[in-house]
Amino acid sequence: MRPSALLRHRYAWAALAGLGLACAFPDIGIAGFAWVAPGAIAAAALAKAKGEAFRIGYVAGIAHYLLSLHWLLNIPYRWHGIPLGPAVGWIALSLFLALFPGLWVWFLFPTPAASPLAETLSPGPASATWSSRGLWCLSGAAAWVAMEMLISRIFTGFPWNLLGSSQFQMVPLIQIASVTGIYGVSFLAVWFGLCLLCAFLLVLRKPGQRSIWIADLLLPLLTLAVLFNVGLRLIRHEPPATRQLRVAFVQPSIPQTLIWDSSRDDERFAEVIQLSRLAMTNQPDLLLWPEAAVPKLLRYFSDMLDPIATLARTNHAWVIVGADDMEPAPSGAADDREYFNCSFLINPEGRLVNRYAKRRLVIFGEYIPLVRWLPFVKWFTPIEGGFTPGPGPVPFHLANLGVNLSILICFEDTFPHLARRYVDKDTDFLVNLTNNGWFGEGAAQWQHASAAVFRAIENGVPLLRCSNNGVTCWVDQHGRIHNLLFDAQGRIYGPATMTVQIPVPAPSQYSSRTIYHRYGDGFGWACVLWTLLQLGRRLLHKRLDAATKQGSAWSV
Repeated sequence: MRPSALLRHRYAWAALAGLGLACAFPDIGIAGFAWVAPGAIAAAALAKAKGEAFRIGYVAGIAHYLLSLHWLLNIPYRWHGIPLGPAVGWIALSLFLALFPGLWVWFLFPTPAASPLAETLSPGPASATWSSRGLWCLSGAAAWVAMEMLISRIFTGFPWNLLGSSQFQMVPLIQIASVTGIYGVSFLAVWFGLCLLCAFLLVLRKPGQRSIWIADLLLPLLTLAVLFNVGLRLIRHEPPATRQLRVAFVQPSIPQTLIWDSSRDDERFAEVIQLSRLAMTNQPDLLLWPEAAVPKLLRYFSDMLDPIATLARTNHAWVIVGADDMEPAPSGAADDREYFNCSFLINPEGRLVNRYAKRRLVIFGEYIPLVRWLPFVKWFTPIEGGFTPGPGPVPFHLANLGVNLSILICFEDTFPHLARRYVDKDTDFLVNLTNNGWFGEGAAQWQHASAAVFRAIENGVPLLRCSNNGVTCWVDQHGRIHNLLFDAQGRIYGPATMTVQIPVPAPSQYSSRTIYHRYGDGFGWACVLWTLLQLGRRLLHKRLDAATKQGSAWSV
């Protein structure tokens, strides 16, 4: 086979592996693919190095992100009838995120293999000893975590579909996130995938020794078995709750096009009020509305605030709603305003008592980067202005109930390091109010909800999730999803309400917050440090080799 044909096959294999990785996430959701796909991506780059290895990983990354983020095309924004903006955003974001799998494969294969046999069978750079293969697999898993740590932070971060989140239904196993964060689950999947690759190559190399693969897979399999059993015991020994909070969730299912149509504000607000009155017949302690449920500035329009206050006062219940807010800008100019994406707390007397302003804004959805210097960028977005990020977490204290809440808006719950800062020593619940109506009905809702599972485990705090069009539910401190809200047709996307009794965590849990909550991304930063040390070692060896060659040349 000619080299060009082989290269084409490698790119095809890389694309197929990337598509397999995407299938591990909802809405396809074959979680087992996450344990195989990283090894398959690495297999596509065997015996290749540097630029070629990067390009192979980049192709895999493009295939993965184009499929897993296809829901961006559902944004109902059209430019002269063409979905230009969503398509440009989908492709641009996929091309950017694909850089990271490319860099990961480049890290795995710093030099080409030394022999034709190694070119087809070598699992890594150089030695075939068990210890060197094991170190290569562990280093590859650490490098993947380092990649995810970077994705979560660069350019404000986009930690959507971190590899570990594909395992959100494997509840006993993912309890490791209470120690390592979600990155520990990603590490396990990549480690196993690379070990599986090594075992497969050993079988190919020595087909007569059928049990030769056991040595490479024994340690990861044993680790997974131990973690699964420890997680299972942790779940079974949960202390009983001493009290409960009665919460009503309102899911109005407002189409995004209707949110953008200000002429129908009163109509959609009346529908949310009607749903809320229905929910209040169940006498909840707390009523939740999703993000952007109030169509006007709550503090400045009495026709918005008064009906909500009446709901709270009449039913003697606390209410949390999502609404925009406005304040004069620090410049002091009369016509200069700052707008915020907020959640408001209204007490049982009908008074607005607290407000949280969203800190982490969505690029092109809530702010337009560089618009002052590149004004044409706004043509590709449905927004005219933008929001200002809020100053920080704001605890919502339900005084008469003795319950403390911390609010996350929209995709803020996808950031492990951000959500951790929202949990104080006396926080009873995290609350996520979100509007996924931007993306129609499909994968985005479940991909977003999978993040909530890990924020609950990482911090040992239940999370209440109220969404505009799904997934509305609550997640306990061990990551189990409870009480999915379904509409009259049995679907998660339509308008509906539900009222559930949610156990308030026992006071003993406040003094024993998780290791992750206490120490943060220590595991993730350790992986970053290890990856940098490996890169530094390679650079040092490269310079020493160059110096040795130069010295040999001078001696000649």
